[in-house]
Amino acid sequence: MKKLFFTIICILTLSNTSVFAQDKIKIIHTDFTDRNQKEIPGAAVLLAGNVQVEHNGSKIWCNKAYILENENYLKAFGDVRFNQGDTLHMNSEYAEYNGNKNFAYASGKVVMRSPDMTLSTDTIYFDRNKQEAYYNSYGTIVSGENTLKSKSGRFYANQKKYQFLTAVTLTNPKYVLKSNHLDYYTNSGHAYVFGPSTITSKENYIYTENGFYDTKKNFAHLLDNSYIKNDTQIIEGDSIYYDRNRDFSSATNNVKVTDTVNKFIAKGHYAEVYKKQDSLFLTKRAQVITLVEKDSLYTHAKQIVITGKEGERIVRGYNNARFYKVDISGKCDSIHSSEKTGLTQLIGRPVIWNGESQLTGDVMHLISDTKTEKLDSLKVLNNAFVIQLDTISAKKNPSNPNFNQIKGLNLYGKFKDNKLHIVDLIKNTEKILYNYDKEDLIGIDKSKSSKIRMIFENNELVNAISYTNVDGTTYPEKDFPENVKKFRGFEWRGDERIKRKEDIFPPEEQELHEQIVKESEEKKKEEIKPMEVLQETLDYDKNNPKPKPPVIKE
Repeated sequence: MKKLFFTIICILTLSNTSVFAQDKIKIIHTDFTDRNQKEIPGAAVLLAGNVQVEHNGSKIWCNKAYILENENYLKAFGDVRFNQGDTLHMNSEYAEYNGNKNFAYASGKVVMRSPDMTLSTDTIYFDRNKQEAYYNSYGTIVSGENTLKSKSGRFYANQKKYQFLTAVTLTNPKYVLKSNHLDYYTNSGHAYVFGPSTITSKENYIYTENGFYDTKKNFAHLLDNSYIKNDTQIIEGDSIYYDRNRDFSSATNNVKVTDTVNKFIAKGHYAEVYKKQDSLFLTKRAQVITLVEKDSLYTHAKQIVITGKEGERIVRGYNNARFYKVDISGKCDSIHSSEKTGLTQLIGRPVIWNGESQLTGDVMHLISDTKTEKLDSLKVLNNAFVIQLDTISAKKNPSNPNFNQIKGLNLYGKFKDNKLHIVDLIKNTEKILYNYDKEDLIGIDKSKSSKIRMIFENNELVNAISYTNVDGTTYPEKDFPENVKKFRGFEWRGDERIKRKEDIFPPEEQELHEQIVKESEEKKKEEIKPMEVLQETLDYDKNNPKPKPPVIKE
């Protein structure tokens, strides 16, 4: 794209100074000269046949011309050619040139050519003092593989800036860019777009209302309501970086990645997407929302990495991982979930809350049916422990409540309609259950056995049955010693319980989120909106009207 505009600078830089001396237009050659012609009054000289003139290093050829000597003004007709050195040529049907104001005007099938580009338009203006050229009659620039079309264009030589307004389309074999306002700087190779703009390619579709494209390094920086749509993903954020060569994207603040095929939404305040590696990295209040049947599973960790193709997706959450679903929630140091195997591993001090039950153990696995994507079973290996707060005693004695407890070596549970239904604890099982008649404690069941089966309905424990080698007693409350109320390994983590989806975020990450959202909203209020930028351009054109040189019919 750099070459697209590079050589057009030749027409704008005819001198090292912005204002030329008022030299007279010189006649180099003509087949016929008439200084007494009467068609145009005002000391006009008629030239005809192989006309060639020169002014400040520029040469003009045509079939017929009038030179108004008093005004130092040229009007050229028929097969007009302009030559600036050996690199730039312009053809038109008609042209005018003001030698005093150093202002040129050409119309009628205007074609400007150089070794690297061709500009075609109907009318073009060139102010050599301001070092600006512009057109308002639709123009097409072709340079190598690039074609740029716009309704109007303006060139600022001193800034090495090119501005295209209204119906701008840049076509490249790799992408098509459309906008109503495109600025390009030759020194940096940056193309800036303002207002609703799109970049369409085979790889993706990009929308932005404020951004730039680096044509040297082939990457983009997008702001203001921007997003990138890949085959299966939509990437959104306050600020998006995109590297086309690596097919890499990163987004900052209010990030949202929607995967329409894998049915998940990832959110955070920083994300990296490696499309070729099918990889997504997320941090700063990171969360992944996954559709499970008709419910949503919310997962959070300090860092979340999602890898793998459709059907083979793996989700890894590191440091203080948490999850929440209406029927079940939990937390651990890290989490690992495989879509292919349906296995979710909770690693490092795992805990699960199912209804009012707290489940803990050394290793915890949640297994889903890979076909239906429903929760199928639960495994807790080593030191399996189930605890329920005795809510009646908690009301009566909040400082020292009782707890129902069931423990064993391993735990195996089965889900029914995504709810835990049957749980078996095996090997060295023990239980303490407080039995009530309404709100009257009638006995405390304490026993040992080889196996205990628990039945849940609507996430509530309705029965716990001991099997094989049962050894137990039901105690009256007054005969139950205080020092045996809790089993070895008892740890109540009720204050950590995740009761709603908002609870998956630690306080410090929630504070970070609120701060970023506030700053983002304030920044949007302060920013100049794209339409305001466009209006400034329109106001400039209104206050600086384009000269209207007299048109003389041949």
